[in-house]
Amino acid sequence: MLEVKNVTVRYDTATILDEASLTVEKGELVGLIGPNGAGKTMLLRAIAGLINWDREILRGSRKSKVTFEGSVEFEGERIDKLSAFKIAKKGLQLCPQMGRPFVEMTVKDNLLAGAYLCRDQKEVNESLARVYGLFPRLEERKKQISGTLSGGERQMLAVGRSLMRRPKLMLVDEPSSGLAPKIKDDLFKRVEEIYHELGVTILLAEQDISFAFALSKRNYVMSKGHIIAHGTAEELLKDETIRKTYLGL
Repeated sequence: MLEVKNVTVRYDTATILDEASLTVEKGELVGLIGPNGAGKTMLLRAIAGLINWDREILRGSRKSKVTFEGSVEFEGERIDKLSAFKIAKKGLQLCPQMGRPFVEMTVKDNLLAGAYLCRDQKEVNESLARVYGLFPRLEERKKQISGTLSGGERQMLAVGRSLMRRPKLMLVDEPSSGLAPKIKDDLFKRVEEIYHELGVTILLAEQDISFAFALSKRNYVMSKGHIIAHGTAEELLKDETIRKTYLGL
């Protein structure tokens, strides 16, 4: 379903992603694990079309040149030169880290923004009902301004917004980051439900190893922008070097 081949991203002379490659088959939940700064978010952004072409960006007071190499295929089609809008339209959705809602909009309007590509009002209403069923708290807060939500509620909103377009593949970026244990456990159950009951294929980026390993079938380990290991949780935990050096166990 998803095939990432030798993706390299550089900011000027600094290499952020170094020939990163991975695959996700339809119906899988695959973990992308590694410490903070390993390059997980950058890889998801590259897959989703936010960083997939050469360009210049303004960083502070100076311009930096961003270069992209490699390829990304989704359902057998090259998408690495497409805009994020066109990639999302094909059914690949990025659920960003820390929620990132439109802070001046209500919860309901944030969710409806996730369905902006859909012209079928019946389908939008069904998606909204599905999200409220998964996250009753969002229905309770539907008229509340999103900027006033807690961290856990923002993460629920991010996941819900990503589901509004009924994605084929979700890229979920560090959903447990900064959450209290109880909220993290509830989010774990919701991600599990999205995968098992809604049948959504998921690529889950996490630095919480226990969270990822409890959900994923296979895992890729990232370090310094490079994929350095791949396997099931059991296989990775048997490797002493991987356990101590990259998983912190």
